[in-house]
Amino acid sequence: MHIENEVKLDFKDVLIRPKRSTLSSRSNVDLIRPFTLRNSRVEYSGVPIIAANMDTTGTFEMAEALGKYDLSVALHKHYSEDEYVTYFNGLKRKSTAFYSMGITDNDLKKFKAVMERAPGAIEYLCIDVANGYTEIFVDFVSKIREEFPHLAIMAGNVVTGDMTEELILAGADIVKVGIGPGSVCTTRKMTGVGYPQLSAIIECADAAHGLGGLICSDGGCTRPGDIAKAFGGGADFVMLGGMLAGHNESGGEVIEKDGKVYRSFYGMSSKSAMDKYSGGVAKYRAAEGKTVYLEDRGPVADTVQEILGGVRSACTYVGARRLKELTKRTTFVRVTQQLNEVFGKS
Repeated sequence: MHIENEVKLDFKDVLIRPKRSTLSSRSNVDLIRPFTLRNSRVEYSGVPIIAANMDTTGTFEMAEALGKYDLSVALHKHYSEDEYVTYFNGLKRKSTAFYSMGITDNDLKKFKAVMERAPGAIEYLCIDVANGYTEIFVDFVSKIREEFPHLAIMAGNVVTGDMTEELILAGADIVKVGIGPGSVCTTRKMTGVGYPQLSAIIECADAAHGLGGLICSDGGCTRPGDIAKAFGGGADFVMLGGMLAGHNESGGEVIEKDGKVYRSFYGMSSKSAMDKYSGGVAKYRAAEGKTVYLEDRGPVADTVQEILGGVRSACTYVGARRLKELTKRTTFVRVTQQLNEVFGKS
C-alpha cells in the first residue's frame, strides 16, 4: 500500500488567472488547431472538441451537426456494419468522425468488414475500453497500428503518465484520459478507482508531449469554463458527453411527462446499456453507470455556440490569440468557491 500526499485537482478546484491581453474582440481568437499526428502522420485540422462515443451523443446526426462548426464526433460502436458502411460511403467531404470499437474478436471482425466495404473513407479510429491498463489492450493497439499504419488512432482510457507513454509507443496518436469523471459514470463509487481529471490531464499531457503524442480529456466538463480549463491544463482534444446530451441530434429514449419532453442519457457501462446490447449485466461484474432523463434541449447548435463562445472568451482573458497558446498562458489559481449561487445554480 502506498499513499500519495500531493493534492490532485479537479476542474472545480481552480480558476484561470487573467493576464494582460492585446486582443480587442473574442472574434479575433482562432480555435482551429492543426496537428500532424505522431504515428499515422495524419494531418488533422479542426476545433479539437469531440462528442463522446456514447449512443446518446455519438450519433450520425450529431456528426453532421458538429461538422458544420469543425467539431468531431466519436461514433458509438453499436451501429451495425451496414449502417457504418452507408454512413462513411455517403460522406460528401472528408470527415474527422472516429469509428469506435472495443477489443473483442467481433469488434475487430466488424471493423475489418467496414474498412473493406468503405475503402479509404475511415481515417480516424477510437479504440475504447474502460480500463486501459491491461496488457491485452496495449497489445491490441499495437496490432491495429501494425495492420493499419495510415489510421489516426485514439486509445484509452488511462489517467497516468506511464500508461500514456506506453500507449503512444504502442501506436496510439491520441491517448484518451479519464477514469470516472463522467456525469453518468459510477466507476468511482462502484470500484473506488479514479483520478481527479485536471491533474490527470496535466500529468498525461506532459508525458504525451514529451514523445510527440497527444491526449484527449474525456469526462468531467459540465460547462464551457471546464473545457477552457482542460485546454489550459494541456489537453489537445476535449471529449464531451453530458454537455451534448439531450439534443435533437442525440440518441436515447424520448418520453413526455407533465407536458415536457425528456431524453434519456446513460453511461455505456450502465444497466440500461448492457440490457440493450449485452442481454443484461454479466454475473461476474456490476454496472458502472447510471441513467438520467434530461429535459429536451432542442438543436445542438445553440449549445455549440455557448461552448465556442466560452472558450474564445477564456482565450481573451489571458491574451491567447490562438487556442494552441492557451496552455502556455494559463496559470491556475486554487480556490474554495467557484460560483456565487445565492440565486440558485445556473
